[in-house]
Amino acid sequence: MIQLEPIGVVRSPFAEPSDVPRFAADRANVKGTIEIFETFREGLEDLEGFSHIVLIWRFHKSEEASLDATPPYDVGTKGVFATRSPRRPNALGLSIVELDTIENGCVHIRNFDMADGTPILDIKPYIPENIDPASVSLGWLEEARKAVLESLTD
Repeated sequence: MIQLEPIGVVRSPFAEPSDVPRFAADRANVKGTIEIFETFREGLEDLEGFSHIVLIWRFHKSEEASLDATPPYDVGTKGVFATRSPRRPNALGLSIVELDTIENGCVHIRNFDMADGTPILDIKPYIPENIDPASVSLGWLEEARKAVLESLTD
């Protein structure tokens, strides 16, 4: 058994997961905060210089887990591990968000995809050099994107 203790909670204008825009462009100017619990605030030291952070969080309002999902970008079912579906065996989410400021134990963020009350399990600085962009492949999503773009030009 693995037990995880949240380090904080998201305060978001999105009351329910269904309110969260799926596309980054639709939430680019949305602001929120992560209220870090007192016990963990010391760990925020030196984080403020980063422009982006990685958040590991829990889909606290997720429905029952499923091993398949139908993503909004494609038709047909995919294995859940090939999607960002919230209906996952361990209901864990991972997001890269913009970091505005940190003050009084509150981490102010932008461009995020979490509903109000989402428990935050961990925060890490985003370091883009860890991945060579030329090596990135998007699997089934590449074909789905092409199909969408072609349908828009017809």
